Amino acid sequence: MLPLPPLSPAETVVDHEPQIYSRTRRLILLFLFCLAQFLDSFNNSALFSAIPALEVSMGMTESQSTWIISGFQLTFASFLLISGRISDVYNPKTAFVGGVSGLAVISLCAGFVNDTIPLIVLRALIGIASAMTIPSALTLLVNVFPDPLEQARAIGLFGGCGSAASVLGLMIGAMFVEWTSYHFVFWFVTIVATPAALACVFVIPPEISKTKGNLEPAAAKWKSLDLLGVTILTVALILFIFAVTSGSTDGWASVMVLVPLIISILMVIGFFYLETIIPVDKAAIPPRTWFYHNFSVLFGVALFPFLWWSAVFSIFTTLWQNVFEWPAISSALHMIPIGVASFAISFTGPLSRIFSPKWIILTGLSFCMVATVLLALGGGNPEEYWPYIFPAFFVGSAGAMLTYTHTNIAIFQAAPSSMAGTVGAIFNGALQSGSAIGLAGVSSIETSVEARHGGSHEYSGRAAAFWFLFAIISIEIISVSIFYDRSTDHIPQPEHGNPARRSTDSDEKLNDASVTIIEKADLADLPV
Repeated sequence: MLPLPPLSPAETVVDHEPQIYSRTRRLILLFLFCLAQFLDSFNNSALFSAIPALEVSMGMTESQSTWIISGFQLTFASFLLISGRISDVYNPKTAFVGGVSGLAVISLCAGFVNDTIPLIVLRALIGIASAMTIPSALTLLVNVFPDPLEQARAIGLFGGCGSAASVLGLMIGAMFVEWTSYHFVFWFVTIVATPAALACVFVIPPEISKTKGNLEPAAAKWKSLDLLGVTILTVALILFIFAVTSGSTDGWASVMVLVPLIISILMVIGFFYLETIIPVDKAAIPPRTWFYHNFSVLFGVALFPFLWWSAVFSIFTTLWQNVFEWPAISSALHMIPIGVASFAISFTGPLSRIFSPKWIILTGLSFCMVATVLLALGGGNPEEYWPYIFPAFFVGSAGAMLTYTHTNIAIFQAAPSSMAGTVGAIFNGALQSGSAIGLAGVSSIETSVEARHGGSHEYSGRAAAFWFLFAIISIEIISVSIFYDRSTDHIPQPEHGNPARRSTDSDEKLNDASVTIIEKADLADLPV
């Protein structure tokens, strides 16, 4: 009888022998992971309500207030990959607890700041702390819920908490601004994150994060981190997001936009070349990752959901507060349909075990298309809220959440569970990058149209932005229709290191034999 193949350096023990915990403990763990997702989304959305108060209190310019939001998004998206690698190679529990603790401490400090530049710096640090929580939470979640059906439900609820927090963040932020001060927007995070971090220390079991990599010497783990590659890609993403964010305010022909944009593109090319020449088990994103079934097309779809939500929040909060002169709390209340629809749809995760994710994703994108057309046709007057905006918020948010939830589930099923941290980083990086790049395009289109058609008090610029979103949705629908392959739906995840093959009960013994033979051949070429 052939021996079982050894675990890869980053492969989790649960890939072979899942550890089953009590239902109560699993629900508590899921609550903690969802709470971290809630805080990350809250950190982004609550500031939309607080921006007007911050501008008045600190005398911010428009570009500075933009960076209060963009500073968080920039570092959050850029540091996801290194967080994912730390979760896969080292200990996801440590990364998760450290991230939640960092949120508590940095948010406490941000609440005492009354100057623009220090606040932008602290917002950037909050983005780094948030980036530490998401890949590690997903790694732990996949290990707590190894059963595909339970895992789908958990991932759906995890995403639903993020979308619900986007709307609740607007409301809570508005309440703090109206009744206390914007400082409590930051202190609220500290109040919630501090006990959550302490609970995680005791509730998350140490064996849940055991990997063979944890048993290796520190030097071996350091090499598996691919620090050079991760650093190159992190810097590239920082420069790229800085360029596209600045382009919408400083102009795309500006040197401060073109130089970092060109450098970032060259660095991304350099990163992918580096990943092809280093050993596969040492690469942050092995080239084979993109060849897992449907992985690339799912990555493309992940660029869209957050863009739709962010565009809606950005366009209507400024329209309602600056043009209609609605109070912040009233603007937030009018956003409730978004949160209700998205949270309800987050419970549809089990549908991915019944229907092909392809059809579910296409349904979600179709809902978004209908909603975007409604938003493009009406919304420039307060009386158009009920016939146009209200149904568009319900339908569009349901579609965006359907797309987000089932893309998230499908992309985790497309890759080995041993890559959960890295896959979570790639997926959430796509969500944030798509949002940042798309919002830059939306802002540029809106500004240019308003300059020729009546200024910011007219709806024509905002309507043009929604037609731009309509074009993006059309491209997404065409891409999924053509490139998504349904032949691998509802079958086990691929094994570590073999994107083209998925294990089944009938070929398990043959698989073991093949892997062992390949490993022996590989080991023969290694120095002793």
